[in-house]
Amino acid sequence: MRNVSAHVPFCVPFTNRREIEKVTDAIRSGWLTTGPRVALFEERIRRLVRARHAVALNSCTAALHLALAAAGVGAGDEVITSPYTFAATGEAILYLGARPVFADIVPETLNIDPAAVARAVTRRSKAIVPVHIAGLACDIPAILEVARQHGLKVIDDAAHALGSTVGDHPIGSLSDVTCFSFYATKNLTTGEGGMVTTDDGSVAERVRRLSLHGLSRDAWKRYTRSGRWRYDVVEMGYKYNMTDVAAALGLAQLEKFRTMQSLRRRIARRYTRLLSACDAFDLPIDSPEGVHAWHLYILRLRPGILRIGRDALIERLRERGIATSVHFQPLHLHSLYRRAFGFRKGSYPRTERESARAISLPLYPGLTQQAQDRVVGALLDQARRHRR
Repeated sequence: MRNVSAHVPFCVPFTNRREIEKVTDAIRSGWLTTGPRVALFEERIRRLVRARHAVALNSCTAALHLALAAAGVGAGDEVITSPYTFAATGEAILYLGARPVFADIVPETLNIDPAAVARAVTRRSKAIVPVHIAGLACDIPAILEVARQHGLKVIDDAAHALGSTVGDHPIGSLSDVTCFSFYATKNLTTGEGGMVTTDDGSVAERVRRLSLHGLSRDAWKRYTRSGRWRYDVVEMGYKYNMTDVAAALGLAQLEKFRTMQSLRRRIARRYTRLLSACDAFDLPIDSPEGVHAWHLYILRLRPGILRIGRDALIERLRERGIATSVHFQPLHLHSLYRRAFGFRKGSYPRTERESARAISLPLYPGLTQQAQDRVVGALLDQARRHRR
């Protein structure tokens, strides 16, 4: 029987007494919903990514939805994005009655191909949503140039990319709008949470209004000492605001964000060093001209080397107490997209090929060298056992 204590989880949040103290302080303050801690969290994220405005929300999905709405995306419009992504990217487009139009990826990076984006533009195109897979920034300058030529908005799905840069420029300050995730597995967590950053004050104001039922600005302070009970419903909105309890957790995480990122980089580089001699795997590349956030470490099985497939390898690792995952199953091959848009296998061959051989390894700041050695040892052992 497997020793549970020897299990290597896929992800463990990097929390300690400081998070408990901050959350407890929020509860004791009596202010549980959106309040001063949310405002402080917004300000600190805004400064971190060098944006002029930041609006905290209850998920990155909400951030994508409202960013697209603020960009004027509506029924009948097309939004170009990557099929190599999580369900939320496509769903946020569908919420608005728009159509997701996929552009295939660059195999080496798993990120959307700017040339494929350019080919996907039609008269119905309204926005581009690049996805920074695993924390490696897309070729944003090239994507922005396509957008400029066609008058499109660029809304980054940066769920993986807090801490990523293009050169010296942080993701969060380059595109029209950027959407971050603070889900439990992310590089910085609020449990559940998201953020919109932008340099456009009117976009930030509309996202904030839409996040609380479309209420007028006065409604945000109606329970403060200076607030009033009267407010106006300006437009139809949603219930997407972040709570002070969640923001308190995020503020504690921000205090050690640099340390957490340094640990992630160290672990990722150690994986690369220990696995580089094995020709059975293609390893992820580091950012050549910026900073990789290393949210994920995605290796891929090299074709023709092993007698074992990706799915079977995942199962062998699971039997040895090592949790892995797959990021991502191609979005266009899920049942919803097949039914609604007629996608089929072969529609985006590079995405399909890379997804079918991808395995995400455990990567989190608290991963010990001993645990990492177990992961590497198991991979190398399977590569030896199943070599052709």
